Amino acid sequence: MSPIVLVFFTVYGGVHVYAFLRARSALGFGTAAGVALAAFMLVMVMTPFIVRVLENQGYDLTARTLAYVGYLWLAVLFLFFCSSVALDVVNLLSGIVGRAAHPRSLASLVPVKSSFAISVGLSVLICLYGYFIEAKDIRTEHLTVETTKLPAGVDRLRIVQISDVHLGLIVRASRLSKVMDIVRAEKPDIFISTGDLVDAQINQMPGLVELLNEVNPKYGKYAVTGNHEYYAGIAQALDFTKRAGFTLLRGEAVSNGVINIAGVDDPTGAQLGIEKPESDVAVLSRLPRDKFTLFLKHRPVIDKDAVHLFDLQLSGHTHKGQIYPFRYVSEISYPLNSGKFVLPGGAILYTSRGTGTWGPPVRFLAPPEVTVIDIVRKKGHS
Repeated sequence: MSPIVLVFFTVYGGVHVYAFLRARSALGFGTAAGVALAAFMLVMVMTPFIVRVLENQGYDLTARTLAYVGYLWLAVLFLFFCSSVALDVVNLLSGIVGRAAHPRSLASLVPVKSSFAISVGLSVLICLYGYFIEAKDIRTEHLTVETTKLPAGVDRLRIVQISDVHLGLIVRASRLSKVMDIVRAEKPDIFISTGDLVDAQINQMPGLVELLNEVNPKYGKYAVTGNHEYYAGIAQALDFTKRAGFTLLRGEAVSNGVINIAGVDDPTGAQLGIEKPESDVAVLSRLPRDKFTLFLKHRPVIDKDAVHLFDLQLSGHTHKGQIYPFRYVSEISYPLNSGKFVLPGGAILYTSRGTGTWGPPVRFLAPPEVTVIDIVRKKGHS
């Protein structure tokens, strides 16, 4: 078992233990109910693994059904845990203040049963909102970048970026159709995917390639790998992306006659020991600096030695945490978590919140986006 998987199951299992103890404390159920709840929680902990096995065996409907149940439960449990811990802190602080004023006071500000009911109610309500409203509310975010590096006769170049769509058991053709409606309406000159176009569950997905092939901009379509392309099986993920009309940039740099475009693979391939990618510097240094350089990199990580070699980096991966307050966890690893960041020397990084959902089909305070970037000629330069 890989360290990442081990950590996931340890943490996820620990949160289940916490929730079980809170439920028992609040509800006071007996042995039979406790065994039933513990069995259900054990199945939920193992759901990501069970779903993968079911899908690989061809049980698509069963896998999809269990994925919905298991991942929605994950969202509810995460929000319950956050709410419950917050109320625990409130009780702790109120207890400290209360004992200071009345040394014999043992009362909690929020009783155990009320705390449990509030936490359950909030988590369910937020998940309902996040599933039915926010996850389906695909925003269009606009970014304008001025440059002196556009060729004569080109005053504006429109790039449309999707990222972290996670096509698979849960994100299907209906979702992608809405995304592509937005992309078409923006009339891109270049169409970009910054990784995780497909998820680990990639089987039996008719119509997706055709939807992506409906957009064929003047200056091309380009993509890079994300970590989930490797989880899906890199060979089939690359085949899908190519059939969808994208030029894959895997440690490669090209010039389409208007701008330079470079892209690198996600480091997951190197971590799995199946490839050894080139450095950002090695890829970008092949390009002429008199042209605007667009750099595609799934994770919003900056190589300080390469920052002067590009003008705009487009990334994704973080989902802005997807479900608040998880953004504070993702910011530990990826401080440049969401939005526009001006880097030393004037280059720009833009980190997308992502266009789809991973795991739970829920978003909260982190709506999905399609990003529209206009590269425009700086005023006063012809």
